[in-house]
Amino acid sequence: MKRSWVLTLLFACLLAPTYLSAQSKSPSAFKSKNFKKTDAWQLVWADEFNVPGMPDPKNWTFEKGFVRNHEAQWYQPENARCENGFLIIMGRREQKPNPNYQANNPDWRRNRENANYTSASLNTKGLHEWQYGRWEMRGKINISPGLWPAFWTLGVAGEWPRNGEVDIMEYYRDSLLANLAWGTDKQYRAKWSTTKKAVTSFPDSNWAQKFHVWRMDWDEKFIRLYVDDLLLNEVNLIQTINQDGTNKNPFHHPHYMLLNLAIGGDNGGDPTQTTFPTRFEVDYVRVYQKANAAK
Repeated sequence: MKRSWVLTLLFACLLAPTYLSAQSKSPSAFKSKNFKKTDAWQLVWADEFNVPGMPDPKNWTFEKGFVRNHEAQWYQPENARCENGFLIIMGRREQKPNPNYQANNPDWRRNRENANYTSASLNTKGLHEWQYGRWEMRGKINISPGLWPAFWTLGVAGEWPRNGEVDIMEYYRDSLLANLAWGTDKQYRAKWSTTKKAVTSFPDSNWAQKFHVWRMDWDEKFIRLYVDDLLLNEVNLIQTINQDGTNKNPFHHPHYMLLNLAIGGDNGGDPTQTTFPTRFEVDYVRVYQKANAAK
């Protein structure tokens, strides 16, 4: 018995350095072991961003150029990369010639000769889509003036806003927003359910320097939007039927996911006094569904 005990102790001592070294790794090295939250939820998809380089093309496609909301940035894949277990979306102040420039074209995407900023916008359109579930993103946002980061969804069917939009995380002009949009009786005009929470309302004065978890819980009856388990918006889906006579409810259909960092535009504000480059950092994105609903 004594010899066995000595050998066991010796073996444990030999393993100790390896164990301690593993424990000293960054949390992202062990993220993939923490998928399952409760027995009620089953993980159906995730990206942990653990492979360095460009985001996984099996999960993400990129928007390119000037896209929406009269924003100042030119979207390009080069501004997104994975490093140290995080997705980094970079906003840069740099001039980018507009290859579609036409001086007298009424379309703002064409009558700008240059873009003065670049960034990236990723989405799962055509690759992954889900109907209902718990959608999560853990990330850290930069709240400097003019920046407009977002984690959001769009419906796969129809034109905006009749396809439905959910802004799980949206930030601009000192406030977090948690929004839903759906169709009215006028094309391209949305009906909104919007809530705002000023970042200064959080008791932690260093709130913006930390990572937080944004979440959507979506089922047949409600969409609820949270940050760090704080409920920001709750919408009864009885209210979200498009008002165009089709009787379609866009939140009873699949949606895809978007991550982007916009700059300026209709809502973002003036970025000229902000120090660039800026970073929108994403630790992970995950989609869970109820065990009996996962497909």
